[in-house]
Amino acid sequence: MKYYSTNGKAPIADLKKAVVKGLAEDKGLYMPEEIYKLPQQFYDDFQNMKFQDIAYNVANNFFGDDVDGDALQDIVYDTLSFDCPIVKVEENIYALELFHGPTLAFKDVGARFMARLLRYFTSQASTTSQSSDIVNVLVATSGDTGSAVANGFLGVEGIHVYVLYPKGKVSPIQECQFTTLGQNITAIEVDGVFDDCQALVKSAFMDEELNQHMKLTSANSINVARFLPQAFYYFNAVARIKALLPAADPQIVMCVPSGNFGNICSALFGHEMGLPVKRFIAANNANDIFYKYLQTGKYEPRPSVQTLANAMDVGDPSNFARILNLYSKNGKRTAQETHQAITSLISGATYSDEQIKQTMRQCYKQTGYILDPHGACGYQALKDSLKPGETGIFCETAHPAKFKEKVDDILSIDIEIPDRLRAFMEGEKKSVEMSKDFADFKAFLMKQ
Repeated sequence: MKYYSTNGKAPIADLKKAVVKGLAEDKGLYMPEEIYKLPQQFYDDFQNMKFQDIAYNVANNFFGDDVDGDALQDIVYDTLSFDCPIVKVEENIYALELFHGPTLAFKDVGARFMARLLRYFTSQASTTSQSSDIVNVLVATSGDTGSAVANGFLGVEGIHVYVLYPKGKVSPIQECQFTTLGQNITAIEVDGVFDDCQALVKSAFMDEELNQHMKLTSANSINVARFLPQAFYYFNAVARIKALLPAADPQIVMCVPSGNFGNICSALFGHEMGLPVKRFIAANNANDIFYKYLQTGKYEPRPSVQTLANAMDVGDPSNFARILNLYSKNGKRTAQETHQAITSLISGATYSDEQIKQTMRQCYKQTGYILDPHGACGYQALKDSLKPGETGIFCETAHPAKFKEKVDDILSIDIEIPDRLRAFMEGEKKSVEMSKDFADFKAFLMKQ
């Protein structure tokens, strides 16, 4: 498979370059030249398959031309040492719980897959060349990405991870998950918002002097190896619904709480592969840039605002470029035709902090199900728009205990902290304070 840039001005890349470089030379995001449909036989049988087997079929469809089959199977099976169950919350509404991995957040799969794929490519390089350069992974986080990537790459030889996060704008437990690890993980506490962290990462990739000094790649969802594996979730979810409702045509509506739009982008790629989902909903908090695009056809990014659902506090979502490219057929459609194609498949919703709180309270009172603030956006979007005959699935993207202070206060409960999270909280915080000025960040990296 070859990969092109969404900006259309960079050389075509193979998978290895797309993964190792992360961002194309023209600052665009890599896109696969083809998205192959999975055979009908797969969809006829996948409700009887294990999560790992489903994921391997999807991964092979994406990456099979570029990764040895046995190695790819090992990567997938090692990545998915946990399940992501479907839980019925109320009639026709199901939670897809994506928080059963090591850091109890949906980004575990993409981070673990990328770590193993990058190790596969770097181990190949070490046997064919004399180069022993460390690969330096830069990742900006609004919460869960940092912990997932840090833990996914922890202890991986030949790779060092720098996690950039906005000071005071991630939950205490999220912060513990990437500031207490040490080893090959460095946490950088940026005096700004998530968009400032993301801008620092992108600027680093474009700085020639810095790239001559060190090998850089990204583990944000701008990297194809981070966002594409998240499609595994959606194939597994549809398979589980088909197993639960074998005699029905469930007319599945998939609702994804969205910040940087990597997660829903992977679901849309799955749809291009033939995944039987009727329509999608992108649920936003007060950062409603995509929602407004759906209404107006104009994409107008702006600085993010801080909300209860902090992992979605993104004012200029990177993966919008991929969605636009996907439905413009790489620029072959007009802006109006592209907007029409997007809105025919994807609708939007946006919720204030007060609405999020109200949803969490109402859901807990009526069903006993504990939503985190991000999942609350997805649940409410389904409540507001699900039609008769449709089956709604919303992503519950992180364990509610990761936002214990907020959840306890809103629901007047004392949610139990899982042992895995408690272990992180007992570690010593180590971070590097950083301004949002790229010159300061560059100077720091040049000393490494």
